[in-house]
Amino acid sequence: MEIGIDSFAAILPDPKTGKLPSPTDRMAELIEEVVVADRVGIDVFGIGEHHRSEFLDSAPAIILAAAAARTTRIRLTSAVTVLSAADPVRVFQEFATLDLISKGRAELVVGRGSFIEAYPLFGLDTRHYDELFAEKLDLFLKLGETTEITWEGRFRPALKGQGVFPRPHQERLPVWIGAGGSPESFARAGTLGLPLMVAIIGGSFDRFRPLVDLYRESGQRAGHDPEKLKIGVHAMGFVAETDMAAKDAFFPGWAHLTTKVGRERGWSPPTRQQFEIMAGPGGAFLVGDPKTVAAKMLQASETLGGLSRITFQMSTASLETEAMKQSIELLGAEVAPIVRTARQDG
Repeated sequence: MEIGIDSFAAILPDPKTGKLPSPTDRMAELIEEVVVADRVGIDVFGIGEHHRSEFLDSAPAIILAAAAARTTRIRLTSAVTVLSAADPVRVFQEFATLDLISKGRAELVVGRGSFIEAYPLFGLDTRHYDELFAEKLDLFLKLGETTEITWEGRFRPALKGQGVFPRPHQERLPVWIGAGGSPESFARAGTLGLPLMVAIIGGSFDRFRPLVDLYRESGQRAGHDPEKLKIGVHAMGFVAETDMAAKDAFFPGWAHLTTKVGRERGWSPPTRQQFEIMAGPGGAFLVGDPKTVAAKMLQASETLGGLSRITFQMSTASLETEAMKQSIELLGAEVAPIVRTARQDG
């Protein structure tokens, strides 16, 4: 099982002073986090895409390119690229360039996005939410097959044999489909035979088993090798020396962001009790000491019928850089060996 970290480049107030860090300092800290993850053996680091004041990740390919120049082995991915609101040609060029800079370490997770700010920002109609994604995914996948492409769709001007450059270092850029709770997304990924990244940001892991089964069934019906139908999970997570230290570190930033987003969507403010339940044995938060977190990762993999990758969304922890680095180091030095040994023995 690959172990990774995803960041939304959250810029959150200090829980003690209430002050925001400068965007410049936060970006420097984020790059340093990727460097630490590379050093301690984390497999993959992902940068999300949002167009909101509390996140600095509106241009993930640029952040990943900066990280590529300072790392040597870690794979670098989007998490996710909001392909529906982008030009697939430009996205392909950006990630092909990232692949050249990183010498073949670039990947993408593509999706429709759980926030809709990108759509009006780029002049798109949210009524075409799914149609935009289906069409643009089709074009993006075809761009990986040929340099000179002829293609026609509804939402983008036709391509009539133009060349799309540069080409990536890898023969094909790896593309995962990001999915939340929509059965259509799981079925689409399976039918296309693409690896699936499931965002599980609350509740429990077992709630997603029927959707994961749908993905596998759709892939097999379409004739894809079951061994190639890889499944990853993106989950809230943080590691500290003790369970309580991890929860105390993670809760303030998580509560701040969840309250802000919830206010927009009509949700009630989250409580510490709700958080404790999700961080407990039956919840989907991977928050705790190394042994607790490793056990929950293995449980999640068993519950979902085997996972190829788990990535931790830990940027909602409103912490100083050194505390975040310590969490990353614990994930690589203590959690990863437990998980990998258990998988080998199993």
